[in-house]
Amino acid sequence: MRIARSLLAACVLALAVATPASASTPVDKELSFTCPFPLIGLQKLAVEVKAAFEVPAAPGGTFTTADLAVAVTVPDKSTRGLALVGAASIEGTASAGVTLTNGPLTLPLALPLTVAKTAVPASGPFTTNASGSVPPVQLPNAGKTALTIGGFSARLTPKKADGSFTGLGSFTSDCTLDAGQDPVLLSFDLGTPASRDYRVTGTTTLKALGATAPVTGSFTGFSPAFDRTRAEFKVFGFVPGTADLLFSPDGPQTGEITGDGFVAHAKLALSLPQVTLFGLPVADAGCRASASIPVDLRSGTGFTPAAGGPVAGTYTIPALTGCGAFTAYLSSLVQGEGNAFTLSISPFPA
Repeated sequence: MRIARSLLAACVLALAVATPASASTPVDKELSFTCPFPLIGLQKLAVEVKAAFEVPAAPGGTFTTADLAVAVTVPDKSTRGLALVGAASIEGTASAGVTLTNGPLTLPLALPLTVAKTAVPASGPFTTNASGSVPPVQLPNAGKTALTIGGFSARLTPKKADGSFTGLGSFTSDCTLDAGQDPVLLSFDLGTPASRDYRVTGTTTLKALGATAPVTGSFTGFSPAFDRTRAEFKVFGFVPGTADLLFSPDGPQTGEITGDGFVAHAKLALSLPQVTLFGLPVADAGCRASASIPVDLRSGTGFTPAAGGPVAGTYTIPALTGCGAFTAYLSSLVQGEGNAFTLSISPFPA
């Protein structure tokens, strides 16, 4: 009964803890629910949820729950109903329905709780307590974040003093939040981490050409900006050639924080302003990839926001266009999958 309510409250609180608002933020909220019970019909239950939670400083971090306590006051009518069937104690489990929203993410959750075995007095109200383990939850997005309470379902078992079942056996009670209450347990704006500028060094490997070119530039937020570079290659193993490469952002750049690292969903335009064979130019100045190049640039092991670290990603070069008379031939030399960026980024000096 109240116990079921407790379970729901516990679930709600658990999820609240999973929502970052401010480090070591206490939560204490009282709500009322209506639950159907055998013999006595609908009952209103008062539930108090308490907890403290640690929250991340930025999107992509995790939050954890501590000191979760859910107290449910069982009214005298419910107590007398239990006594009527000879119940000396009550215990059970519950599944609470809550919804976590984090920016564009909407995540319905069913959280399991355990109702501790509680002695049932002969009359008068009594308090039951419920708890459950709450795993850490990661919040990937910046923006409005909220935890909203829904209904819950409890499976309760009253027992006699000798441990045997009462005439009620085990029963299920599906409870709803009473109208006129604020269903939001926690609501806040999770800010975007401060943008940081990094310098970039490394290489890009062009599989079809069998060549590697140095990469320098910068990284701001999730947006890379690479300098013009040059790849040296040989056609047929002996014809020397060069290809100047310029990768530049093509439209909005997106990404997300992943713990201490990140993944940048880059979209790059590739131009080849100069291509030579035997030292002679063989491409028009407008030579370029015919489509945007998507590449996920992921931070690697050892990366930290303060010191930087390795970043890598693979990409596919589409057919070339605008290269002049040799467009088709040059395209056959360059296009294809299996190309890679192998980079290291580090903060610019203050």
